[in-house]
Amino acid sequence: MVFPEEKKVTDQPEGSVAAQESMAQVQMDGEELVSEGKKNIEEEFASSPLAPADSLWTTDATSSVRLRMEEGCLDEPITVHQMFKASVEKYGHMHALASKKNKKWEKITFIEYYQFCWTAARSFIKLGLERFHGVAILGFNSAEWFFSAVGAIMAGGIMTGIYATNSPEACQYVANDSKANIIVVENQKQLDKILQIRERLPHLKAIVQYSGQLQQKISNLYSWEEFMDLGLDIPEKQLEDIISSQRANQCCVLIYTSGTTGNPKGVMLSHDNITWTASHASMVGEVQPADTKQESLVSYLPLSHIAAQIYDLWTGIMFGELVYFAQPDALKGSLVNTLREVCPTSHMGVPRVWEKMMEKIKQGISQCGYVKKKLMTWAMSVNNKMDDEKPFLFSLADSLVLQRLRAELGLSCCQKFFSGAAPIGSETVQFFLGLNIRLYEAYGMSESTGPHFMSGPKAYKLPSCGKVVPGCRYKMANVDSEGTGEICFWGRNIFMGFLNMEDKTREALDEDGWLHSGDLGKIDEEGFLYITGRMKELIITAGGENVPPVPIEEAVKKELPIISNAMLIGDKRKFLSMLLTLKCCVDTETMEPTEELSVEAVDFCRQLGSQATKVSDIIERKDKEVYQAIQEGINRVNSAATSHAQRIQKWTIVRKDFSVSGGELGPTMKLHRPVVLQMYHKVIESLYQE
Repeated sequence: MVFPEEKKVTDQPEGSVAAQESMAQVQMDGEELVSEGKKNIEEEFASSPLAPADSLWTTDATSSVRLRMEEGCLDEPITVHQMFKASVEKYGHMHALASKKNKKWEKITFIEYYQFCWTAARSFIKLGLERFHGVAILGFNSAEWFFSAVGAIMAGGIMTGIYATNSPEACQYVANDSKANIIVVENQKQLDKILQIRERLPHLKAIVQYSGQLQQKISNLYSWEEFMDLGLDIPEKQLEDIISSQRANQCCVLIYTSGTTGNPKGVMLSHDNITWTASHASMVGEVQPADTKQESLVSYLPLSHIAAQIYDLWTGIMFGELVYFAQPDALKGSLVNTLREVCPTSHMGVPRVWEKMMEKIKQGISQCGYVKKKLMTWAMSVNNKMDDEKPFLFSLADSLVLQRLRAELGLSCCQKFFSGAAPIGSETVQFFLGLNIRLYEAYGMSESTGPHFMSGPKAYKLPSCGKVVPGCRYKMANVDSEGTGEICFWGRNIFMGFLNMEDKTREALDEDGWLHSGDLGKIDEEGFLYITGRMKELIITAGGENVPPVPIEEAVKKELPIISNAMLIGDKRKFLSMLLTLKCCVDTETMEPTEELSVEAVDFCRQLGSQATKVSDIIERKDKEVYQAIQEGINRVNSAATSHAQRIQKWTIVRKDFSVSGGELGPTMKLHRPVVLQMYHKVIESLYQE
């Protein structure tokens, strides 16, 4: 889809009848949206009472729930449409979305954005979208992804993201479970997956492709342009009636968990979950509304994950942010180029993205000349040890070196840096502190609509995940003698329930409605949260010792820069062992790890006197220098163990680094432990043979 470059709404390219009509409608209705403003919104709020509900949870997509409204959490519940309408009234003529077409950024305003969503909603109705049935979206982030998401909700459906990395079978499960009437795909590659399973999707009525030319003519398959033309004869009042029937305590979004053990669970989120969280979670990070100072960001993480969806899509609407869409090959290397062009004011990455960025910088520093290398090392050390008594040294280091390094990353204008979706290692946090970049960690779940605890400028303390989001509550269950317990959540952000899964919902929510996270942690006297492990990941040795694996794995990676992934083994075993992978180069086309060691790994080997350049050089020859260095690193970690049972007795290097395509990592680079245990069963058993 081509966007007008300027704010002028009449500057719409020719081609699509829908585009011409919708933009004409923008011209007629846009000013009304802004001028009627508060009157319209107040009327809409007044006419939208909550739907009747007896329970805090449900497993039925057509049902409603009681909201956790209490003192400190009494904001008026609003629907997604009400939130969008309010933003159009405030930010209507400001730019909202930017897409790169023919090497040029093309932007649309909030008024145009709203109208495109309205047009998509009418087309979904035309295609037969039923109330509370799914519109599944399969593809990389784009303006069309946003239009489809919001349009689906406006039209009374439930928006469901599908990971672009999903297999056809995984797509089939999500589409069937959500009763998807329409599936929106990015391109031919994603279309092929749906065509393979089409006959097994009884609810499917149509497929829409939003990028690239259709390569075949199939019934009920539409290009994006054809799709946007479809709803022209749907009366405006028909859509208005559907929107006015929506209630804030009804379901509008489904987020599917990764499902490492069994089928993924469909997390049902209400309008209120989305709108309340978009408003409140961002306050901790001090996100500014656009009428104060417009924030800008780059959208590149999977929108089917709650972290990116809340950060990019819903907070973008709530606060009037300008969202730039990265290229589909962002994680293959083009992200930094986009960041340099855009210079966002805010940026979020999952830990693996920050780690890769760190490795790239380290690689660049290692290839510098002696003087420049020394200067960079000095500057980063000054910043890491910064105190109030040395402001001059800090300013000097920042202006001479660190500003340039941040500019190289495209982060010269960035003031807020967030990390979420998985725990981040202390080494990565400390490294970026050396660049004068504070990574604000967020902690939460899909079931809490994303963040429940957040770090921010006024809630920052390492190595914590920050403090509870204002308006939310927490409690610690089954607290042990050291103050560690299971973290439980309460608030307007808590999900409605798992779709069609009553047993799983009852497991997650206790009788009083508290969400049990399954994570272990402790709270200090100032209210900062520290995660110590996950109950399901907790290793209980044959001797009954409880061992949280993550701190030990992180310690090993910190001691040994050659190690990419480390996974501790030992559940019901006599002793602990560990699987290790080495840092390798990645095939930029397939994103598969290769045999070639990374620059950092090769440097590590050279310092030891090893000439290895490939993983096989180390494993097949049992490279003496490398194996000895790894053992020494393990020994150092063991020396800090709290008990003998927490020491690593054996370890082995596996031939291939973990990856998303390999199945060992999830879409947000989180380690899938059950998958690794199954894949490397024989290797693990060999470690425990007498």
